[in-house]
Amino acid sequence: MIICADGCHPSAFFPEKSCVTHSDPTPKQLGYRLPAEWERHEATWLSWPHKEASWPGKIDSIFPVYSQMVSALARSETVHINVNDDEMEAAACRHLQQAGTSLGAASNIVFHHFPTNDAWCRDHGAIILAQHDIPRAAGVSRLSPRLATDWDYNAWGDKYPPYDLDNLIPAKMADHLGIPSIKGGMVLEGGSIDSNGAGLLLTTENCLLNPNRNPHLTRAQIEARIVDFLGVEKVLWLGEGIVGDDTDGHIDDITRFVSRRTVVTTIEEDPADDNYKPLRDNLRRLELMCDLDGRPLEIVTIPMPPPVIYNGQRLPASYANFYIANTVVLLPTYNHPNDERARATLVKLFPTRQVVGLYCMDLIWGLGAFHCLTQQVPAA
Repeated sequence: MIICADGCHPSAFFPEKSCVTHSDPTPKQLGYRLPAEWERHEATWLSWPHKEASWPGKIDSIFPVYSQMVSALARSETVHINVNDDEMEAAACRHLQQAGTSLGAASNIVFHHFPTNDAWCRDHGAIILAQHDIPRAAGVSRLSPRLATDWDYNAWGDKYPPYDLDNLIPAKMADHLGIPSIKGGMVLEGGSIDSNGAGLLLTTENCLLNPNRNPHLTRAQIEARIVDFLGVEKVLWLGEGIVGDDTDGHIDDITRFVSRRTVVTTIEEDPADDNYKPLRDNLRRLELMCDLDGRPLEIVTIPMPPPVIYNGQRLPASYANFYIANTVVLLPTYNHPNDERARATLVKLFPTRQVVGLYCMDLIWGLGAFHCLTQQVPAA
């Protein structure tokens, strides 16, 4: 099987089907890997918010901070934004201009009329792999430098239908970028995994083993598919996520790779808080984990913000939902002294990037922040 880099239609090599046959080489066998988020991006991809049910009573209040996010990203790299139609694009432009964002032919912002059901591009967007220098499968040549993986998406266990339009986004991204795509063959959201770019991948049992995702697959089968289709060597399993997380425990709210051996993990400092025990349990698991060379991971802790309650509901506020772009790191903040503690930690970890803290008390009412809204496009 050959993936051309000279304009051949990708379906000729990776037809859209739920699984590849045993005779087809997997992405890993073809030399693809999942890059780390801090590796060079070609762009960041977003889906403009429009579903009022995701921010009931507050959707108008999120556009200023969302636009500030876009503005910061556009200073770092190209930003692709999915909109449903001309009317939504015009509304997005008004909000962006109010935030001082440069628009027009010379700007770094590109709109696509790719309709979506919701804004969470991390979970419904394509997860894009890159080639690395390992021996290629016998007979394979002229491989595309990137490959889009297109996983099934069911709105976190069929919690928020419909999601039919969201499921079309990975193929549309791949088509626009001119890269081949392959079906992952199971439900997987981008926020449920985190890669160090060198063979390690973090996830949680609470999410990936939840029967509302892939009840027909065992843990071993899920792990094998992740290894084969994302080009990793070792899956590191944490336990539970944080209180209020409707994704059933996405890793991007608790623990993130910030270098090949270093993770940032959240801890709750109040023993009476419901997050105290699960986050300490995750910390203990991390302390027992090693990289591919058998060396222990380096662990940096950051605090949790205080509980954020709205309309009697605890929201999944976390500093771990930061996004690493080429020149900036976007950090959700909550007007609390722990904001600066989290920012100072990220400043030390990313000395060549500007750490931008943006107030997220309205945004988090949608049960997600910057990492949930973004999906990186790795450079070729």
